[in-house]
Amino acid sequence: MGRDVETLEALPPMGAAFARALVPSRAREARIPAHAVRVDGVVQDLDRLADYSRVCGYTLRDTVPATWIHVLTFPLHVALLGDRRSSVRLVGAVHATNTMTLLRPVRATERLALQVHVENLRPHARGAMLDLVGRAEVDGEAVWDGVSTYLATGMEAPGAAAAGVEREPWEPVQPIARWRLPAHLGRDYRRVSQDPNLIHTSRVAARAFGFARPIIHGMWTHARALAAVEGRIPAAHRADAAFLKPVLLPGTVGLAVSPNAEGLRLAVTTKDGVKPHVLLGVHPAR
Repeated sequence: MGRDVETLEALPPMGAAFARALVPSRAREARIPAHAVRVDGVVQDLDRLADYSRVCGYTLRDTVPATWIHVLTFPLHVALLGDRRSSVRLVGAVHATNTMTLLRPVRATERLALQVHVENLRPHARGAMLDLVGRAEVDGEAVWDGVSTYLATGMEAPGAAAAGVEREPWEPVQPIARWRLPAHLGRDYRRVSQDPNLIHTSRVAARAFGFARPIIHGMWTHARALAAVEGRIPAAHRADAAFLKPVLLPGTVGLAVSPNAEGLRLAVTTKDGVKPHVLLGVHPAR
């Protein structure tokens, strides 16, 4: 399907874009923009990348983590959800799953063209689901793609709600590592990701959304798990994540790692390994 592309001069400032995306929508029916947004010639900030790597536990390298490219596309996610043609706002939207594929190693010095659009609006038992689809290119070559699936709670979309996603039965595991997450981790990740959502840094905002304390960003947890096994991940790979249970700050979580037929299965769990927070699968890109 042909799609209009709105090319921006630069990545939109997160403060203004996020403010628009936080304005509550009074619409009951979910609508999504039909256009894509794109920025060419994005220069990667090496100091910010180094800070991001430290916060998430990555080794400093000449090439970048796949999750870093997701962070670079995030302002375009926010711009689309704050667009007047969208009735879906970040308020009430839950990041349910994330898939990203690094098609080849990307050097930190390479300039990127970033593009994001919204598609696949469909009903869900708790609201409406949609996919924010991103792509990164270097000189016209696709080097990364990602799909972030959000649930807009309480909204309606045409069609019949599909059956829930079948997941393998969860069995408690013995974590191979435990991480103590300090109260300031949300502020640290906000600094490197530029995601200003207050539920990650403010107790008052977190309580307004039903959390006893601030919660760490799901994409930090995603990145930290991948960083823990970065030496075992192929240079070109796909990572699938399902966000199941928020992690409160401060807190302690466990990491379980097991090989499977496709690659690695990772689980960020409660500190005793009884319940999962995030489930991830990593395998070579095809």
